[in-house]
Amino acid sequence: MTCQRHTCRFAQCVTAFLVLMLLAPGTSQARKPESGHWSYQPISRPAPPPIDNIHNGIDAFVRERLRQEKIRPSPGADRATQIRRVTLDLVGLPPTPEEVDAFLADDRPDAYGRLVDRLLASPRYGERWARPWLDLCHYADTDGYLTDQLRPVAWRYRHWLIGALNANMPFDQFTVEQLAGDLLPESTQDQRIATGFLRQTLSNREGGADIEEFRVFQVLDRLSMVGTTWMGLTVGCARCHDHKYDLVSQQEFYQLYAYFNNADEANFDAPLPGKMAAYLANRVEYERQRNQLLAPNGEAVEQFQRRWEAKMLHAWKHPSEDHVWDRQWELLGLVWGGGLGEGQLEGTEICKLPWEKRSERQKADLMDYFLPRATIVDPEKYKQLELGSLKSKLDELKKQFSAVSRAPAMQAAVNHRQTFIHERGEFRDRGENVEPAGLACLPPVLGGDQDARLSLARWLISGNNPLTARVVVNRLWQEFFGTGLVDTPEDFGVRGSLPSHPRLLDWLAAEFIDSGWDVKHLQRLVVNSATYRQSSRPRPELVERDPYNRLLYCQRSLRIPGEAVRDVALAASGLLSNRMGGASVRPPQPQSVIEEAFGSNPWDVSSGEDRYRRAVYTFILRTTPYSLTATFDAPSPQEPCARRDRSNTPLQALTLLNDPAFFEMAQALAQRVLAGSAASDRERLVRAFRLCLGRQPLAEEVDQLEKYLQAQRRHLLAHPEQAQAMVTLDSGTIPVIEVAAWSSTCSILLNLHEFITRD
Repeated sequence: MTCQRHTCRFAQCVTAFLVLMLLAPGTSQARKPESGHWSYQPISRPAPPPIDNIHNGIDAFVRERLRQEKIRPSPGADRATQIRRVTLDLVGLPPTPEEVDAFLADDRPDAYGRLVDRLLASPRYGERWARPWLDLCHYADTDGYLTDQLRPVAWRYRHWLIGALNANMPFDQFTVEQLAGDLLPESTQDQRIATGFLRQTLSNREGGADIEEFRVFQVLDRLSMVGTTWMGLTVGCARCHDHKYDLVSQQEFYQLYAYFNNADEANFDAPLPGKMAAYLANRVEYERQRNQLLAPNGEAVEQFQRRWEAKMLHAWKHPSEDHVWDRQWELLGLVWGGGLGEGQLEGTEICKLPWEKRSERQKADLMDYFLPRATIVDPEKYKQLELGSLKSKLDELKKQFSAVSRAPAMQAAVNHRQTFIHERGEFRDRGENVEPAGLACLPPVLGGDQDARLSLARWLISGNNPLTARVVVNRLWQEFFGTGLVDTPEDFGVRGSLPSHPRLLDWLAAEFIDSGWDVKHLQRLVVNSATYRQSSRPRPELVERDPYNRLLYCQRSLRIPGEAVRDVALAASGLLSNRMGGASVRPPQPQSVIEEAFGSNPWDVSSGEDRYRRAVYTFILRTTPYSLTATFDAPSPQEPCARRDRSNTPLQALTLLNDPAFFEMAQALAQRVLAGSAASDRERLVRAFRLCLGRQPLAEEVDQLEKYLQAQRRHLLAHPEQAQAMVTLDSGTIPVIEVAAWSSTCSILLNLHEFITRD
């Protein structure tokens, strides 16, 4: 009977679902509901509760809640823990023993505050805080999909991002430049590079790929990134039908989609600092010599190219009529840029543009693509005009002028597109035409800007938009406490969690706006709070009552991110390179991982200091991300990520123990300790301990390490061939057996739970 009842209910649910799908209109009208959902309400600035001896608003709200729950806050952490905690949180690297000693010896009342200010001013700050933002835009150095082709200049966006964070660019400006920097009046090179945020979508340049289909996928991806990053809403759920839970209709989804539908990808010449003058001089001379080569048959070549373009456009407008020209049109969209990544502007868009509306650069780019393929139009005419020889001369001319660095960016579409609702999400099945607009449950997007995308960017950070400030401060809080005040940072909608401290969230959001969207101000406020500086020691009496510490009665011990795991090991070993910026590097990783990669991107391990650069600069192959960070829960670069998982797996322990890169770091740490001024094993062990963990070891801890070190020495003296096999770095004058014994001992320190934990 029970099984029959459940079967009946299941059948009823399926039937109801099918009826709803059949009755649901393909195009829905935008709803204008009166939403009472908390995240759509205007942000007010509640007054912090009056609590004696509390001067930080954060502490006032947290202590008031704890008082109501009759829970005492935890005492402050010891000072050695505090400096390691705040250093890892703000710059992603451990403090040196010298920095710890200086802080412990500083008994001035503002010692901790000055430590925070120093860390916020460090250039390492931008490298640490770039990583969560790169998660949101799912940055990678390749396209994705099967061939996973290279994006040789993707790093220019990352370079801009780190600089903007270090400069503490106000978040409202930070937002506008990334979404519409190219549309600002007299936009600068950096403002155009900032739009690289929108270039992190996957691209398919495989043969047979439908150009328009994958362009649509990119627009959908951009909308998803913006929805997650600034609105904290799962707007993508309304692509095929009205959102099942939130007040987002399918029509409203495509109104948002329209903001990005008229933006084109465009790589542009972007000389690196100090190279602009030489670039401009070279460009003038290059164009002069190029025009000389084209002059003899310039008009005839132009007419021949127009014939080619006419056939290409005919194929575009009449697909499946001629498979040869269908393929030529497809290739124009897929291999544009000469195999060096995406071109200045996709070739198909230039081809659609009337000749008289093209810039000189667009004409030159399209001609360079056309010349080696011109024979398909008329082989005899191709020979008569000697286009093969002309192409060779132009290629030789390019070699004489040094290539300029380029950057990925966005620009307003040169060929305006209408936006239609996609019936049931299918872009070929066009429904009603829509114009750019926001959501009915939020204040309207104000127009009047040169381009709708700029209007959207300004709306996101306008004072009457209640979502952005709440979403951003919640993610910042998450970085310092492991969980946001709303523990679903990607979803502030109906299915998301309620805030644990709603008044504190609004107070922080209002403080953020009132400070001029000052990110470092907000971070300074958080890390100076007593709430942040509490001990993370567990309190057994509260585990069942508040297992996830939503009441913030203590700090949390957090496993550091995957990138930081490698960075802190490099820092402790002394191998870490301090060089900032530049192209991505390829540190060592297991050959078995390399062989699993798709595409044709070889993993040529970087040499010199590039081998030891911070993990933020590691090359990200989209189909096969760097194995070490992936093992430690780095998110997939296939989609936006607003919060990372924190797992604890045997594979992580095996990586720390056996990965060749980690054992190389253990060797370097051993040599660093042996080359120091310490005279005894115990002194060296204390030094190694402090380099790794930032605190003085207990006597019992040193005893255990010393016993292990002596056992290793005895074993390796009896088996010297094993010592020789273990040591791969040049040990100089230090005996190989001594380096090997110390390497094994240092490997223990790099494998400790405490080493990869922010306490």
